Amino acid sequence: MRRRGTNAADLPTMSFLEHLEELRKRLLRAVLAVAVAFLLALTNARRILDFLFRPIEPLLGADRPVFLDLTEPFLLYMKVAFLAALFLAAPAVLYQAWAFITPGLYPRERRYALPFVFFATVFFVAGGAFGYYVGFPAACRFLLAVATGFEPALRISSLFSFESRMILAMGLVFELPTVIYFLSRLGIVTAPFLWHQFKYAVLVIFIVAAVITPTPDVITQCIFAVPMILLYLLGILVAYVFGRERAPRAVADEAAP
Repeated sequence: MRRRGTNAADLPTMSFLEHLEELRKRLLRAVLAVAVAFLLALTNARRILDFLFRPIEPLLGADRPVFLDLTEPFLLYMKVAFLAALFLAAPAVLYQAWAFITPGLYPRERRYALPFVFFATVFFVAGGAFGYYVGFPAACRFLLAVATGFEPALRISSLFSFESRMILAMGLVFELPTVIYFLSRLGIVTAPFLWHQFKYAVLVIFIVAAVITPTPDVITQCIFAVPMILLYLLGILVAYVFGRERAPRAVADEAAP
């Protein structure tokens, strides 16, 4: 079905095989960007690891994380480099995602590539930073408090896995306004619809927070849930400003000389 206010030149049609070829090309470029970022991050893997473990150092005191297998530090550096590469290559990966969906957008919307890449990257990094500076220390503080009376011997691989899952999860969660933008542009959701579903969204958000949060306490879950609720409200504003209902005006602006 053709979108209102467009013609064949505005939205060029592609066959199924052409879509697959375009997807393959964009995925290869995204993988290449991650690979280059991985090589750059690998040379500084130890510094990155020290930075990642910094929030927990005050909680451990003189204790240091340990490893049990001889190859564990080497494999850990590879994982650290890959995590850093995901953030370093985020702009390139997001641009490839934008380029893949560009044929289905209005000509006016195709000009939003730079703002999309910028804000999507900012939200992704902001989510990772929230997980690093807030979520990870809060979870570790709670779990170590529960283990009072025991001597901690934290394994470096499990500690990194614990932190990286939290950082990546929050980075993806913070992309909620970006997802809402696309859904609203496609006419799938609107600002009134999102507002009327707010109470259900809060329920889903707390369920997601319970899954992301490795601790069962309500306070830590709220630390994760409150930013997600604020992001949902921001998404409602995004849907109101950029939603499909404003498309006729945008088309009229394009048609004007």
